[in-house]
Amino acid sequence: MITALAGGAAHDPLLDDAGQVRRPLVVVDLDEPVPADVVEAAARAARSCERILVGVATHPVDDERWALADALDLTFAADGCGSGPQFAASDDPAGDADVVCRAAEANPQAALVLVQVLRASGRLDVAAALDVESFAYSTLLGGPEFVRWLRGRGDRPLPPPAAEPPVLLTRDGEVLRVTLNRPRRRNAYGREMRDALVGALRAAAAEECRVVLDGAGPVFCSGGDLDEFGTAPDLVTAHFVRTRAGAARALHAIAGRAEVRVHGACVGAGLELAAFAGRVVARPGTVFRLPEVAMGLIPGAGGTVSVPRRIGRWRTLWPALSGRPLSADTALDWGLIDAIADGS
Repeated sequence: MITALAGGAAHDPLLDDAGQVRRPLVVVDLDEPVPADVVEAAARAARSCERILVGVATHPVDDERWALADALDLTFAADGCGSGPQFAASDDPAGDADVVCRAAEANPQAALVLVQVLRASGRLDVAAALDVESFAYSTLLGGPEFVRWLRGRGDRPLPPPAAEPPVLLTRDGEVLRVTLNRPRRRNAYGREMRDALVGALRAAAAEECRVVLDGAGPVFCSGGDLDEFGTAPDLVTAHFVRTRAGAARALHAIAGRAEVRVHGACVGAGLELAAFAGRVVARPGTVFRLPEVAMGLIPGAGGTVSVPRRIGRWRTLWPALSGRPLSADTALDWGLIDAIADGS
């Protein structure tokens, strides 16, 4: 409730005596009829709250409540009740709020770190924001939620090296076409693909050519190669590899002349990297997902930087916390992609 938020109800200690998170997410009913000064007090309280704050609105949001929604982390609003990146349109605002609440309760450390990073990222330049994301990601790699997920997967031997190159390069005049080429593994983003992609992007930067990035096979990219998760020699090395040898910086550096063409599934790192490009085009039926919180992690290939810069930190929270897919139509409406094309 707005009144409870204004009165400090969400500011009780976040941790219990054992250091465990209590009540990571609080739902705020924006429909509550209260005076404007109470709404303003709630907005002030929200800006300093350590918990995840999710609003629910089934009536049109007036100016005072819009300012409150801006201070929250996301608001689910019935159709036509709220406009702007602070709002996710919903047929069932309370139900969607329950979805993110359960996701936060299942992995409270990852959920809270996600929100902390999203809140900080918009105040930083891209390079600094990538460092912050990676610091947070490395922290979670050493946490119990990721360890639980990793143990749940069991021992899985790495697959044998592929015979074909992980990335294909084709030149057509001033255009360099870069194709992710692990179709049998759904173009999972592993070490070999990362290194080959970074090499291609750096070469394109030196030549000042245009780049078109796409994927072979039925999907653009299924995200990070799960068989490589947790295999870094140590967390510090993982941070430097992720930030200095990853593709995020390289793609951001040439964003103005880079186009990414996605299809099928665009998951995890696939979505995170694509969002850095100056133009993203999707085929009809493409779905977009950020599944990392359910693994006890946050997006680690630049997604807390690239995606919010396209759709805002509020809407980013919905797929990143819930793991739910976004359709191509929603992605276009929000600005996550720039066009839907048939791929002919």
